[in-house]
Amino acid sequence: MIGTVNRVLLGLAGLILLVVGGAVLATGLGLSVPSWWPFDGKDDVLLSRSDRYRWRDEGWWWPTVIAVLAVLVLLALWWLLAQLRRARLTEVLIDSGDGEGALLRGRALESALGSEAGNLDGVSEAKVGLTGRRTAPQARIRLLMEPHAAPRQALRGLTDEALAHARTSAGLDELPAEVRLKAVKHRAERVS
Repeated sequence: MIGTVNRVLLGLAGLILLVVGGAVLATGLGLSVPSWWPFDGKDDVLLSRSDRYRWRDEGWWWPTVIAVLAVLVLLALWWLLAQLRRARLTEVLIDSGDGEGALLRGRALESALGSEAGNLDGVSEAKVGLTGRRTAPQARIRLLMEPHAAPRQALRGLTDEALAHARTSAGLDELPAEVRLKAVKHRAERVS
């Protein structure tokens, strides 16, 4: 989700900056611009004195400007914090029984779960990612299914074997998983 929002926001910002910058450059070079464009010559300024003072005496102007700027600052802050948040879980806290606990590397659990899921019948490849908190991890699993695979059997094997082994070996009460199945592209077989 964050990657999609980033692409859309950066694309829109880039497009707006490209259009405005190109139009300002065209005006500065003396090229003709549309009649509605606020700049009409090399010596023109962005906001004239009359434009700056036009709304000054209106009671709604400054609260509106401040509210819009506050919303923009909050959106920018939310976007920055979303960038700093890690998408993948780096470690899982395991209850070792002595009150101390132990840390398991997230990549190690992902690798073990992925290799066991990849060995299931009908699964060509398995990719696993851990998200959530380190005390309550969640798994995102993508299975690439072979043409002859039965999805129900693959899901049952994943739940009963791979996820159960990962849950018991990490000492977790539960390990929720989101599983996505995708078929391997293959050519149609001819039957004679």
